[in-house]
Amino acid sequence: MELILREYNLKLKHTFTISRESIDFQPSLIVELQLDGFSGFGEATSNPYYKTTVPVMMQDLEKIRSLIETTTNLTPEEFWTKIHPYLKDDMFALCALDMAYTDLYARKKGKKLYELWNYSIDKNPLTDYTIGIASIEKMVAKMKELPWPIYKIKLGTKEDIAIVTELRKHTNAIFRIDANCGWGVEETINNAVELKKLGVEFLEQPMKADHWEGHKEVFKHSVLPIIADESCIIEEDVAKCHHHFHGVNIKLVKCGGLTPGRRMIEEAKKLGLKTMVGCMTESTVGISAIAHLLPQLDYVDMDGALLLAEDIATGVTIDFGKITYSDLNGTGVTLM
Repeated sequence: MELILREYNLKLKHTFTISRESIDFQPSLIVELQLDGFSGFGEATSNPYYKTTVPVMMQDLEKIRSLIETTTNLTPEEFWTKIHPYLKDDMFALCALDMAYTDLYARKKGKKLYELWNYSIDKNPLTDYTIGIASIEKMVAKMKELPWPIYKIKLGTKEDIAIVTELRKHTNAIFRIDANCGWGVEETINNAVELKKLGVEFLEQPMKADHWEGHKEVFKHSVLPIIADESCIIEEDVAKCHHHFHGVNIKLVKCGGLTPGRRMIEEAKKLGLKTMVGCMTESTVGISAIAHLLPQLDYVDMDGALLLAEDIATGVTIDFGKITYSDLNGTGVTLM
């Protein structure tokens, strides 16, 4: 098996701002695994919050290149278990590798991922489209630029209620709010009351990740469901979120790929938590992998490729929130 690493700097259509940063470009690593005439693709992006860069991911993968290239004929679960000890401190790199191996495995089996997992795609949820923090005028313009059935609105400013009040005047779409750890306990509880009146479906990670007492208080008193993001990183975090959140937003790069991601979804369902998978402004490589998990999800945020000025791959397509799969096997990805 041959390991191929490619570094990209994905240009965004608009400056993307959340409560803690703004970006115009998104560095990304694409991992390709080639074997017997088949290729599998995976992706992980850099992220300052998690202190992850593309050069570090590449360096960590190069250290175990020989191990990767000589580890074949395993299931994705067996492959992940074997590689995990070497990449346990770099889940982003592990994610890209796991995604590529799972894609390769499915293609060799002549199946799409959802077929490999025996998932039915009959009732897939729609994806939201993210509106990053900007002036109210720019946020309205972004919304009008792409009419959509569900918008995820980034907040964490002093004008949050005013922003949503104005946005509501221009659409009947469902709103989801992501404050990216930007609020406090009372602020969250009070904002939930006003935001529910404005047609908001749920609040995502309103407070800092480790504020567990606060999360429990909000869980008890919020009139809107609360979904964990930064508080739910790896598999062990799902159980911690029980009785603190109503659901979990799983990010594949944070947990180490599709393999642990599927286990987290299963655990969340057992605990009665709503299930969601989110993206990190990936290209269609990462987005196409997420798409195959849709049958197991209540919500999904997989608009990353829609935020790019130029994509680097083809795979799943998205139209007004609805996902259409590629005719190709695996994740269905082809690099441009």
